[in-house]
Amino acid sequence: MFLEPHFKGQRSGWIEVICGSMFSGKTEELIRRLKRARIANLKVEIFKPKIDTRFHETQVVSHDANAIASTPIDHSSDLLKLTEGVSVVGIDEAQFFDTELTVHCQQLALRGMRVIVAGLDMDFRGQPFGPIPHLLAVAEYITKVHAICPHCGNLATHSYRLSKEESTVLLGEKGQYEPRCRTCYHLGGALDQRHPDLNILPEDAM
Repeated sequence: MFLEPHFKGQRSGWIEVICGSMFSGKTEELIRRLKRARIANLKVEIFKPKIDTRFHETQVVSHDANAIASTPIDHSSDLLKLTEGVSVVGIDEAQFFDTELTVHCQQLALRGMRVIVAGLDMDFRGQPFGPIPHLLAVAEYITKVHAICPHCGNLATHSYRLSKEESTVLLGEKGQYEPRCRTCYHLGGALDQRHPDLNILPEDAM
């Protein structure tokens, strides 16, 4: 459980990154931290990329249907214009933002703001996704959350795309992606050939 750091006698900003695969609870954890900040009577603003309209046009919504109001923006530079007097900034689906997001998050932190960023650390190809790797390098606090692999029950770190779509940006819901552990991810479509009773892979997939 992440507990908010406290600094006595100094005003300090910092960056927190919450990352992991699809269905790992990233947005859920982001919402939890933002709600705690509001309980502490801090001024909070939440942002998400304008292209993310899966569940709601303006709300940040987790896969468990928890939600919090947010402001959709086109470019990370908009953060600098919309955070006057803010203490805590939340950013969801950060992997879809431009590469300048890291620079702008650091500017907010230098202004004394707590910046909480959530996003996928890898795309469906297993490659570092968007600005997330750079944010991980400069963040003071990093939380990697995990889903559960539905094939073996181990911790899932990868997002396996079930469709044949090749575009890197494909807004994901259940039915389009599933979380997988490293081994099951690399087995790919071979897992679809399991015997329904014996739960055994074909020999050529081992």
